[in-house]
Amino acid sequence: MARRIAFVTGKLAEPAVRRVTAELAPRYDFEPLVSVLNISVAGLMTTEWVARHLRLDSPVDLVLLPGLCRGDPQVIEDRLGVPVRKGPKDIWQLARFFGGRDERPAEYGAYSIEIIAEINNCPELEPEEVLRRAEEFRRQGADVIDVGCSPGQRWLGVSDCVRRLVDAGYRVSVDTLDPWEAAQAARAGAELVLSVTHRTAPLAADWGCEVVAIPERPGDWGSLEQAVERLERLGVKFRIDPILEPIGSGFAQSIGRYLTARRRWPQCEMLMGVGNITELTDADSAPINVLLAGICEELRIRSVLTTSVINWCRTSVRELDLARRLVHFAVRQRVPPKNLEPDLVLLRDPRLNEPDEGFLAELAERIKDPNYRIFAAGGKIHAINNEGHRSHTDPFALFRECNRTGKISAEHAFYLGYEMCKAFLALTLAKNYVQDEPLRWGFLTPEEKYGHS
Repeated sequence: MARRIAFVTGKLAEPAVRRVTAELAPRYDFEPLVSVLNISVAGLMTTEWVARHLRLDSPVDLVLLPGLCRGDPQVIEDRLGVPVRKGPKDIWQLARFFGGRDERPAEYGAYSIEIIAEINNCPELEPEEVLRRAEEFRRQGADVIDVGCSPGQRWLGVSDCVRRLVDAGYRVSVDTLDPWEAAQAARAGAELVLSVTHRTAPLAADWGCEVVAIPERPGDWGSLEQAVERLERLGVKFRIDPILEPIGSGFAQSIGRYLTARRRWPQCEMLMGVGNITELTDADSAPINVLLAGICEELRIRSVLTTSVINWCRTSVRELDLARRLVHFAVRQRVPPKNLEPDLVLLRDPRLNEPDEGFLAELAERIKDPNYRIFAAGGKIHAINNEGHRSHTDPFALFRECNRTGKISAEHAFYLGYEMCKAFLALTLAKNYVQDEPLRWGFLTPEEKYGHS
């Protein structure tokens, strides 16, 4: 049987609550019961006040309060004997409330891909800066910190850098083709060397750590086979990286080589370095990281190397941390990676919930105070108070209409300008706008306090 949910609201929001709950009920399998209390603005409720005034005429499975209701819902639970929760701060966020994280399957969140985050050009950085970047990468979700050396210039301080990271509790790899640097890093505690070719593979037997086997140059399949054969013969633990090439330089063919490598060595561990695509493509990195993580999950490539150098890649580690969980669930459950990870939807919102003309018109008739309610709907910004309903596509023109008498204070003008700017951005990018709430930018959404006195 469908859950019976009592939605508590005030008189002003009643039409919107009835409309939204009726629309969402079939989608999320609940029966809505709207309890309208004797108060105009639902956001002015307190849980103690609700406990005194709420009466349930029939049994329910859950009581849902407005998100702005102040106080502890437990006082209502104690009186009514049913679960009580706070819902979203705005009724138009109710779909996200029912379809958000709480609705994901319990097994969601597992992953099989290890993230190796490279700190580029470590020889040029102060030790404190290396540690700072390592901590930032670990905070974003990195499993291993990769020490990036400078090609063509031997770094005498590589062992000191690796040792500091290891002593600080990090798992460490080293990115170098110089066997001397690799040996020094391994002795200092590096667990992985990126990378060896068929020429340097025999030296890896003395390092005592895992290595990544690569071709002498991209597309040189014979040299990759030679490197793998030599490492197997020597008993050195290794991963295979056929090398992902940039778009325009053999990207599609390089993807094919990962497929071939998986067929050729079905039991071997593999690695993909994603930076040649994310760093070298004029596009936000998050969707690219999701696609590359999906390829890795399907081919059982259990480690990715990422960089965060160019500005549009600065959160690649965090993106991959979210992406690896999404693709793991999708592949294991054989379902599309959809409606599972809203934190990866950055530019637009997963669902667009705009108030319709009927709601705005009804609200304009009910409002009796001078405070402006701002909405973004139908390609326009709307400002509604007891003086009427004004709307415009241009926030400057709308503000001039609102301030015809010149009575808006500087503080309130700043507030309205800020809210209208957010509404304009929401319309431009097809995002949801809720007054006094930050626009949603996935995992980049700021934790800020909004509102005005």
